[in-house]
Amino acid sequence: MSDLNRKTDSAGKRDKGGAPSPSLPLPGKDDPSPLTRHPSLIPVIAIDGPSASGKGTVAQRVANQLGYHYLDSGALYRLVALAARQRGISWQDAPALAAMTRSLNIQFENGSILLDGLDVSEDLRAEEMSKGASEVAVHPGVRAALLDLQHGLRKLPGLVADGRDMATVVFPDAQTKIYLTASAETRAERRYKQLLEKGKKADLGEILRDLQQRDARDSQRSTAPLQQCKDACLLETSNMSIEEAVRFVIDAFERQKK
Repeated sequence: MSDLNRKTDSAGKRDKGGAPSPSLPLPGKDDPSPLTRHPSLIPVIAIDGPSASGKGTVAQRVANQLGYHYLDSGALYRLVALAARQRGISWQDAPALAAMTRSLNIQFENGSILLDGLDVSEDLRAEEMSKGASEVAVHPGVRAALLDLQHGLRKLPGLVADGRDMATVVFPDAQTKIYLTASAETRAERRYKQLLEKGKKADLGEILRDLQQRDARDSQRSTAPLQQCKDACLLETSNMSIEEAVRFVIDAFERQKK
């Protein structure tokens, strides 16, 4: 499953697994759909899992096949890390980060993510921002500031959301909950190959240590720690292909629709 971690650079772009999923508009007061008054009626597939598990690739392909919107919640935390770096705010400064996050001008347009009107989709995929996302995500104020935004992205015909706390905190009423994981060694190997394919230098041992540190940070934080909720289906992908993982999620969703 060497390409399990490959996905497009932002929500809504075409992935090799199917047609493009709809772009995600920000929540607005002029949405005419009556279901906006009852968002719990809009189906959600929530996929949680550790870093580099491939949940983003699987989530986006599921969204493409179903014609649903796709939310990469990790991109929001990378966005916070990027904005903090641009503004000279430390990733450890919880009060400043929370205040900054509440004031960010974020837009989703045509599959791209805009910060203050500028497309930062490519910048968010830098390895440094991935590390930064894990660091800023430990702060309760940052998570609270992003919660309403994520709730507002629950749009018809449905949403596939991936992250660390999609099923446990953000969408606890999700119709289908998946905990997608793989061994740390498998995830490190996938990330290592991915970086080499991009022409970047990589050290497998360093990648493994970094993933283990992220796992510990994500699972031990006081607010919304990474964990499998009781009603989530476990999807262990160490020995699975992308297609098998996608089929597992869609099959679970179809069963729970009945």
